[in-house]
Amino acid sequence: MGRAQPVEPISVQEYLAGELESHVRHEYIDGTVYAMVGASDRHGLIALNVAAALRPHVRGTPCQLFITDMKVRIQVKGQTIFYYPDLILSCDPGDRHPYFRTSPCMVVEDLSASTRRVDQQEKLAAYITLPSLREYLLIDQDRMLVRVHRRSADWEGQTISLGVVPFACLNVELSLDIII
Repeated sequence: MGRAQPVEPISVQEYLAGELESHVRHEYIDGTVYAMVGASDRHGLIALNVAAALRPHVRGTPCQLFITDMKVRIQVKGQTIFYYPDLILSCDPGDRHPYFRTSPCMVVEDLSASTRRVDQQEKLAAYITLPSLREYLLIDQDRMLVRVHRRSADWEGQTISLGVVPFACLNVELSLDIII
């Protein structure tokens, strides 16, 4: 049996051009692309619930709310990363690239068995390097649980399993029953 050949890294421009033509979404980490797995119905419903509940609070503000297909571009430790979060709230009027955002106020990921480790560790470490980010929410689709990471003097974590979930960027609280 032959050895696996190393994959040549691709440029950011090649990645972005490829995403415009691809039927499969890919995340990009410093030249390497990773195909994204399909989401369950529960995953989609949770993302839609949050987006639908937050949308009225975005109207009339400079903020834009995106669900699943908008990328976040992160520059960290000399690497370029593109992730597709489940929701992005961007309130910076100067952050308007048509295919990605670089200054989100809030990022939301819906945890599944296949994404849990990456979302809780790798993506958390990358997202909190964004100076604009005020909160990173992880919604557990298998139980009534939301983990909120919020910027204060440093980053604080809060686990919510009852009541309401605060969305500080919009100064809104949503009942956990509406989200999950």
